[in-house]
Amino acid sequence: MVVTGASSGIGRAAAVAFARHGDEVVLLGRDPQRLAEAVSAVREAGGRTPASYRADFAVLDEVRAAGTQIAAEHEHVHVLANNAGLLPAVRPLTADGNDPAMQINYLAGFLLTHLLLDRLRAAAAPTAPARIITTSSAAEAWGTLDADRPGRPQYLRWLAYGASKQANILFTIEAARRWAPEHIVPTCYFPGLVRSGFGRSSPSFSLARGLFLTPEQGADTLVWLANDPAALIPGGYFASRSQFRATPRATSWSRAVRLWASSLASVI
Repeated sequence: MVVTGASSGIGRAAAVAFARHGDEVVLLGRDPQRLAEAVSAVREAGGRTPASYRADFAVLDEVRAAGTQIAAEHEHVHVLANNAGLLPAVRPLTADGNDPAMQINYLAGFLLTHLLLDRLRAAAAPTAPARIITTSSAAEAWGTLDADRPGRPQYLRWLAYGASKQANILFTIEAARRWAPEHIVPTCYFPGLVRSGFGRSSPSFSLARGLFLTPEQGADTLVWLANDPAALIPGGYFASRSQFRATPRATSWSRAVRLWASSLASVI
């Protein structure tokens, strides 16, 4: 199981849960110290040291390097959890010229998925499909996504964040159309509001943290989607282990097709 954003929050909690269940886990994170701490936590939970890779999703060349290395060192990827996400503070565009929220939360995962696609295909079987699970959010409802220019700059970070999460759902829909016949099941989910490093640059978000879920509670649906046969619904969007309704903009087949084409042009 490859888990991105695995050095903290939901990703780390999910990785620990997978290891506790006996799964082989591959961790991908940005901060070396937090990644090392996550490796220790996963080793303690599962009794073996997981493979780990460092990449900053704000730099697509680092994603390419990590994805290429993972593909070279692992013949099969049964589950890819595209979990890495951030509510960036107002800052310049990435080195690749993209809005930081859109690149970190969507485009980097889109790229990584394509880099690992052959490994997912190698793992997929009719009785045990490979799974791609992408972390989205109810914030997609206010996203201002340009499906033809996904990396365009946005200067209101909550709108940019919502756009990236809308893109996650559209990606899941189109990935399901393309890959479900190959026994690869893409799904996405809304974890709820979680106490983690996410959103610390937002004063209002930080003030309400005491009311939020723990990372373990936020990771529950991710762990369920990775393991339960009932979760094998291609293109499904979930929250609290149940199907969840997204806005029409996030479920439009035509927008999903346009976003896929523009994303390929942006990163592949």
